[in-house]
Amino acid sequence: MPDAQQLAQQILDSVGGSANIADVENCMTRLRVEVSSPASVDLPALQATDGVMAAIAAGSNLQIVLGPGLVDRVADGLEALRAAAPAAAAGGAGASSAAGASGSSPEELAARGASIKATARARSDGRTMRAIRKISAIFIPLIPALIACGLIAGINGILTNLGWVPGVTPFLGVLSSGFLSLLAVFVGMNAAKEFGGTPILGGAVGGIIVAAGVANVTVFGETLAPGQGGVLGALAGGILAAYVERFMRRVTPDVIALIVVPTVTVLVAGSITLGVLMSVAGVVSVAIGTAATWLLANGGAFAGFVLGGLFLPLVMTGMHQGLIPIHTTLIDQTGWTVLLPVLAMGGAGQIGACIALWVRFRSNASLVRTIRGALPAGFLGVGEPLIYGVTLPLGRPFITACIGGAFGGGVVGLFDQLGHSVGAIAIGASDLSLIPLLNGSSGYGWALLGYGSGLVVAYVVGFVATLLFGVSASVKADLEAQSSAPSGDPVAPDAPLDVQVTPADSVGAAR
Repeated sequence: MPDAQQLAQQILDSVGGSANIADVENCMTRLRVEVSSPASVDLPALQATDGVMAAIAAGSNLQIVLGPGLVDRVADGLEALRAAAPAAAAGGAGASSAAGASGSSPEELAARGASIKATARARSDGRTMRAIRKISAIFIPLIPALIACGLIAGINGILTNLGWVPGVTPFLGVLSSGFLSLLAVFVGMNAAKEFGGTPILGGAVGGIIVAAGVANVTVFGETLAPGQGGVLGALAGGILAAYVERFMRRVTPDVIALIVVPTVTVLVAGSITLGVLMSVAGVVSVAIGTAATWLLANGGAFAGFVLGGLFLPLVMTGMHQGLIPIHTTLIDQTGWTVLLPVLAMGGAGQIGACIALWVRFRSNASLVRTIRGALPAGFLGVGEPLIYGVTLPLGRPFITACIGGAFGGGVVGLFDQLGHSVGAIAIGASDLSLIPLLNGSSGYGWALLGYGSGLVVAYVVGFVATLLFGVSASVKADLEAQSSAPSGDPVAPDAPLDVQVTPADSVGAAR
């Protein structure tokens, strides 16, 4: 296992140093680095760094796949290195750049202007992604607890259905429901933190939503219910609390800030949450639950086909993080999310595609080693290593993986249409790791049958589609050339995968 601090230093050197880093964020598997000057990034060196599964650049945004656990430690190490770097480095770089700009020819100025325009456009396009990442960062820290409580709830449900050890089931019920009953508090805390406020004040506002006394409050002729608005209400309330707190800190004298700022924050944000946000968020939450259920109950196989086929591109761009609040809302509303099992088929299609590549080019040691290393994570629901290490670089296999996911999603959608909804009682898991977290309108058995059938179909279709037409002639020639290279050749078994993909083959450039 690579040393996190050493890896952070290597990444820092490859991206052009602290002065070139504008922002650093991470999800469960990827490190996202926003750079000031994309030209200063040594992408080949970054991709060759031990511990980096894959690295791709999209304008000023770098996505570095490190895997779960390691990415958190590297992100912390990178932030520490940035904090320790002298602030003068950024100023020096700026002065040097400005000096270099003087005396440029018209052609050079035009080229630089075009580059600045392209970078500005990339930054503009990235605003939506940054907003999605900011919202997802509120929920990502909650995922381990959601998985743990979901697994305990699943075990408890199985024991209850079997009638075994009845004295244990109430005990497990408390363990599984305690966190979920206070989910609004944790969402409010994280929301306030992400938007520059004090977490505990956001939690105080989020706690209003689940307070029992809410049942005694009437707003616009409607009596509120504890939990109304759920995580969406807590999300909005926590964000509002952060903005109120930041405003109050600017206008409040320091001598009374300790008393005035938190009091006004909870009073104002809490009143708006109680008087407006709970009702509005309640309507939105119910609408999300109704729409998702209706979509799969009526759209069935077709809706599942579309959703399953589109999920890998969402993962590739990071936009799948924007679905976390929707999944959480569905779980809060109905007890499970019907979207996650359908979307999980995208990863299953990719597994089938990668196994087909392994079979077809089994003499290519580099490709086989990459697939063999990434498949275990794929079976556990972490698809980024396979996306960035295998299917996306090769081009067509990414598309055939999506086809496999589409057919698998169609099968799961068909079960929903037949009245046997397939849902997941927690988020954060996928593929085989999602099996213990299944539930639905007809119970665990039907949910398992629907999900298992979808997995098998996605594996098979992804495998067959890739085997038949998943590799273009040029990519096939490159892979076979690497396979036939002698061990002393530059393309040795320990060499990284190196395939020339033409623009027509590549789907990454088009997205």
